[in-house]
Amino acid sequence: MKVCLLTDKPDHPLLAAVSAVLVAAGHQVTFSDPDRAVASPSRPVPPDGLADVYLLKAHTPRALALARSLEALGARVVNSAAATELCQDRSRIAAVAAEAGLPMPRTRTLDALSGALGGAEPAQNGYPLMVKSRHSRRADLVARVDGPDGLRGLSPEWSDEPVVLQEFVANSGWDHKLWVIAGEVFTGVRPAAVGAPPGGARPAPLVRDLPRDWTRLALRTGEVFGLDVYGVDLLDREGAPVVVDINAFPGIRGPKGAPEALAALALRRARPGPHTPEG
Repeated sequence: MKVCLLTDKPDHPLLAAVSAVLVAAGHQVTFSDPDRAVASPSRPVPPDGLADVYLLKAHTPRALALARSLEALGARVVNSAAATELCQDRSRIAAVAAEAGLPMPRTRTLDALSGALGGAEPAQNGYPLMVKSRHSRRADLVARVDGPDGLRGLSPEWSDEPVVLQEFVANSGWDHKLWVIAGEVFTGVRPAAVGAPPGGARPAPLVRDLPRDWTRLALRTGEVFGLDVYGVDLLDREGAPVVVDINAFPGIRGPKGAPEALAALALRRARPGPHTPEG
């Protein structure tokens, strides 16, 4: 079977490990950087040159265009182009989550950060609040703002940036990261960037004894957003989980068994053919 990984980081630990698992099992693995590929995204490969499955570990506009073209040719792409694109737009994420009843901070969208300066938008959310780029990407805007001076401080660099204003979530001080691959949940934890209790006092993280409703929330999030490989960042707000970020195909580092789970998913999602029975 031929598996193609769409990424600009073929040496990423997860991708290198899943490649090793697949090659050891006798499968062919190739890497393609969508932003450097010679072929046009509108005509990526002839139909008879398709891989059996593509793993989409890239989120740029060109990568999404390539994934859509591959899907139009009948290729299997994990995650789908539509689901991946949805998870790049924090405004759409908030709207979809709200409609599905997922616990997320209240979110407002502005066409530009400049619209928050001197206006009523921040007052409707109250301070402190989180200001984030609407469109998620590397080196985007994610900042806690404690008042009008904080907003003005962001203006010189980000004045024209489309943003979301998000309710600030006071929390236990831990950012619980739940990574899901085809329904299998892997967990990690790191200190929360903002919102920890005053004085730096943090209760023990929940990773080793994660409540069942937290894992159910992570799985439900994948169903709502149509994702197979994804990450959900949860904060503990007075004992209840709050979703603060959703990532399509995140960089999963550390959990044992993740490369094997991803390899198994790739094989299950491959196009049916002589060597890949439907099912």
